[in-house]
Amino acid sequence: MTHRQTADSRQERTPAPTDRHTLTVPETARLLGISDDATYDAVQRGDIPSIRIGRKILIPSAKLGA
Repeated sequence: MTHRQTADSRQERTPAPTDRHTLTVPETARLLGISDDATYDAVQRGDIPSIRIGRKILIPSAKLGA
């Protein structure tokens, strides 16, 4: 098995961001097509609903319509 096949099979096992219940800020930023900083700002303003667990910020994917 080549390195490329290994990487491809790894990607198949990893769920797509929209298959999960929560997304990280960088994943949300990519999904929305905005910067990480703009996403953090929107979370801080309350424009994007979020869950904070310790220092980790998670965004419920259902709230994004993802």
